[in-house]
Amino acid sequence: MAADTATDVFEEHRPVLTGVAYRMLGRVADAEDVVQETWLRWTADERGDVLEPRGYLVRITTRLAIDRLRHVRSRREAYVGPWLPEPIATDFGPTVPDTAEQAVLADSVSLAVLVVLETLSPLERAVFVLREAFGFPYGEIATTLDRTEAAVRQLAGRARKHVEERKPRYDVDPAECRDLTERFLSAAAGGDLEVLLSLLAPDVRLVGDSGGKAKAPLRVLQSADKVGRFLVAVAQQPIQEMDFRFVELNGAPALLVLSAGQPDSVFQLEVLDGRIQCVYVIRNPDKLGSLASA
Repeated sequence: MAADTATDVFEEHRPVLTGVAYRMLGRVADAEDVVQETWLRWTADERGDVLEPRGYLVRITTRLAIDRLRHVRSRREAYVGPWLPEPIATDFGPTVPDTAEQAVLADSVSLAVLVVLETLSPLERAVFVLREAFGFPYGEIATTLDRTEAAVRQLAGRARKHVEERKPRYDVDPAECRDLTERFLSAAAGGDLEVLLSLLAPDVRLVGDSGGKAKAPLRVLQSADKVGRFLVAVAQQPIQEMDFRFVELNGAPALLVLSAGQPDSVFQLEVLDGRIQCVYVIRNPDKLGSLASA
């Protein structure tokens, strides 16, 4: 295979490889490192007998992601405060024309699902991502993981049950989520605790991720009163040249807070029956760099 052809083939499949790696690892930098290593192996290997480049490349990416996941898990055990995935801008648009397929991809990359995936073993996570997000056949996944098809089916069933039991329910209507996010911003920024409380479910949770590098709760806050008072207090703290931007992150509407033109915070809401069930707040600057151009 000529060098230019090898590059073209790899670039054709890069979006899938990046999608697999990100869902496996939850961090853009880690996913990019894995895809880069896949590229190096692709260019170094003899490819004359590769009949299905997509499957071959996904196999390399998945195995590298499993290895990296086992390594970074020890690092996350020492993480300061709650850990959330790094948010990414998503706009499937014309690249995924089928509405049902868009819904599957958006759900599999949502913050809520990625948080649940953290509780799976690396093998279970790989099977879930390849099967549920990208629809790979069991036989192909078995080859990728060097397992029997029966073992893969068992892993898939266990992972699917685990995710369904722990994944929170939420509404996926973008218009409703955007409307509620705007009302949430208005109430919080205006210090209107009464209106804010009317938007929050009684048992709402707030999960803040700062990695100890910015101000955020080191524990999950729960109850409308605690969450509401925290948000009103935070909104009163001055931020240099503060600006707001509504963006689509991880398949859902989100609020990006900018300070002097640079990402400062991300707020994303889980909504069910017109009330906010969970507020995700990401302030770790290491997880916001990729949103500078969002």
